Amino acid sequence: MYETTYHRPSSVDDAVALFKKGSDSKYLAGGHTLLPVMKQRLAQPSDVIDLARIPALVGVSATADALVIKAATTYYDILTSADAKKAIPAIVHLTSVLGDPAVRYRGTIGGSIANNDPAADYPAAVVALDATVKTNKRSIKADDFFQGLFTTALEDGEIITEVSFPIPAKAAYSKMRHPASRFALTGVFVAKTKSGDVRVAATGASQNGVMRVPAIEAALKANWSPGAIDSVTISADGLMEDIHGSATYRANLIKVMAQRAVAAAG
Repeated sequence: MYETTYHRPSSVDDAVALFKKGSDSKYLAGGHTLLPVMKQRLAQPSDVIDLARIPALVGVSATADALVIKAATTYYDILTSADAKKAIPAIVHLTSVLGDPAVRYRGTIGGSIANNDPAADYPAAVVALDATVKTNKRSIKADDFFQGLFTTALEDGEIITEVSFPIPAKAAYSKMRHPASRFALTGVFVAKTKSGDVRVAATGASQNGVMRVPAIEAALKANWSPGAIDSVTISADGLMEDIHGSATYRANLIKVMAQRAVAAAG
């Protein structure tokens, strides 16, 4: 490690002011990405600004139409939230298969989607549920927020404050987990809106990060059942290929995980 200045602001405005003062500032959420890359000297911030203790960034609430999760809310708090369990059980299930207990106690939803790892779980939920990401400056729709590998619409110094998930008629998430990292080799989140629209998002499959799956969306809109996906063809073009699985393998996993998710959603 090397010398850096650690800050613990009490408000979003204070955090933004501290960020602007530093020559190379970084925000800290759960720390599962920033701290490892600092140890490897891949990042050398002049200032580390901890967002985890800002009261306005913590909490889960629900209305008749939406589940709102504040950005610094930990996965553990989402898992134990009565509002989350009632409003969107699929979100709670996704969180339960995310990482390990240590990750779930410290990791945050805001940190996950701001980092936009191509195998992270929460981006699939954000996209499939057509969520709105709110920051200290604006509101960003899910389809506009994720812009590629480790890339989002966030501007320099912008802070995610909360994510608003419309409550679906049906939703579920299924993933094939890497046995060591618990990241998704491929994970699929399916959602059917109250108006009958269908959105399907896959993570851990595309080289560019989270992706919509239009072919499965169309099949499920016509017939919401696992069998409706049997005839769908998923192209391997643009999918990840590594020692854990070929692009063709991941293309098949998208179908299999989608079928399992639909079966779980009922």
